[in-house]
Amino acid sequence: MRKLMIPVLVVALALMLMSLFVIPEGERGIVIRFGRVLKDNNDISRIYEPGLHFKMPLFDRVKTLDARIQTMDGRSDRFVTSEKKDVIIDSYVKWRIEDFGQYYLATGGGNTLTAEALLERKVTDVLRSEIGSREIKQIVSGPRNDDVLPDSSDAEVVTTEAAKQALEIDGQRDEVMQEVLNDTRESAMKDLGVRIVDFRMKKINLPDEISESIYRRMRAERESVARKHRSQGREKAEVIRAQAELEVATILAEADKTARVTRGEADAQAAKIYSEAYNKEPEFYSFLRSLKAYEKSFSQKSDILVLDPKSEFFKYMNNSAGTETK
Repeated sequence: MRKLMIPVLVVALALMLMSLFVIPEGERGIVIRFGRVLKDNNDISRIYEPGLHFKMPLFDRVKTLDARIQTMDGRSDRFVTSEKKDVIIDSYVKWRIEDFGQYYLATGGGNTLTAEALLERKVTDVLRSEIGSREIKQIVSGPRNDDVLPDSSDAEVVTTEAAKQALEIDGQRDEVMQEVLNDTRESAMKDLGVRIVDFRMKKINLPDEISESIYRRMRAERESVARKHRSQGREKAEVIRAQAELEVATILAEADKTARVTRGEADAQAAKIYSEAYNKEPEFYSFLRSLKAYEKSFSQKSDILVLDPKSEFFKYMNNSAGTETK
């Protein structure tokens, strides 16, 4: 009897251990019995939260699935706009499993690669439709914000045609992303059992053969705008320079006028003083004027005067009294 107890205990212990399973944090579990997902009384797949749970040994198989938000970083793909121009768009999708039973069955046993391949196909089809109904300038631009447009007092801020056209573009990039999100969310939930949390276009490029022509056109437009600004700058510089020269000429004329008036008044005052001095002492005035003339005439050692020594000019040098000599 004791010999039978040991095998029975071992088998019971093994069955008990086989009936226990643990769901890690961040994951959810479903039980597969005879190839079918176990459901509750409401015919809804039974989901096992993180923790310790029980199952029927030998008959039940546990499949754990990631319940966290996952990112599908899709590869860059080429799309055609309504203008029949190609654009290369790089996007990503945020998604999570909502219906674990449906997800398990739709992906062939919970294969993440299969789920992302099916999800990418849905997103690409909707995105291709949205891009095909819009122009490039609508796709690459965000929504226009009228709050930041300049008012009438700032109208001069917008001077170039390119800037005016940029303000007139009604960007629909956010609208495209929202449409893709709305259109794929319902079908993804129905077909795959996943919920699309978010969709974003992270990069929009043009093919190399188109980019070069666009860059050349943009460069030509910028050069045209630059030439226009330089021309306007030179025009304003000429106006400022002319105004400055006019002001300088006016100031110099006023200064010359003031100097001439002041010099004339000074000359008149000097003449008056000379006249008064002459009337008081004519002889002393004549002597003083002669000394001034001598000082100016003999200021340089190399100066030479060819005059008659008996002339009126040397009367004070020949005679201190200033009388004529015989």
